[in-house]
Amino acid sequence: MAGTSLTWLGHAAFRLDTPGGKRIYVDPWLGNPKCPESEQEPERIDLIALTHGHDDHVGETVDLAQRFACPVVALVELRGWLAGQGLPEDMSEAPNKGGTVEKAGVKITLTDANHSSSGFEDDTFVYLGEPAGLVIELEDGFKIYFAGDTNVFGDMQLISRIYEPDVAVLPIGGHFTMGPREAAAALELLGVTRCVASHYGTFPLLIGTPEQLRDLSPDVEVLAPEPGETISL
Repeated sequence: MAGTSLTWLGHAAFRLDTPGGKRIYVDPWLGNPKCPESEQEPERIDLIALTHGHDDHVGETVDLAQRFACPVVALVELRGWLAGQGLPEDMSEAPNKGGTVEKAGVKITLTDANHSSSGFEDDTFVYLGEPAGLVIELEDGFKIYFAGDTNVFGDMQLISRIYEPDVAVLPIGGHFTMGPREAAAALELLGVTRCVASHYGTFPLLIGTPEQLRDLSPDVEVLAPEPGETISL
């Protein structure tokens, strides 16, 4: 099998290339201000996974899923709403927290997250279930925890104990999510030695930086690729 690579597409959007050759998009808002133009039109997608229903995470999911006829894994309320937007109804793609589904040869488990999840339809506010984190287990057993939008919470220790992630992708920008101080505490609870910074620098309000997190977590390798840059995990 080949290795695992992760490409930051700006904000909270990532492309994950698995050892088995699958291409997974997480929270694909490819219209975000930091996404390089060269990354805004994917050449293929095997799976999309969503953490919650805010526009800056759902992004272009409906259009992308229709174009590539790929599964979309999301919490049951959000997945049901997406079905109403044109995606096929498929309960096998709609778990709730604690549930695990296997698609495209990888396993995705939904975990807790502390945030909100909503959208608008015809100018009407729509509840889209609770936010979630994602533990993605690849074909070779390697596990990546995408925390999604969240603050730090004590049960991250349970995520560590139960799922034993190898890498954590954490928001660090602050204001809408945790900032570096809280992310440093999250790393202690998770017990990981590698972290990928996310959800920072997109807008002026998101002031947290990878450098601040490195100062607070000197024993953790904090990875901060440039938008469009691919790193090996």
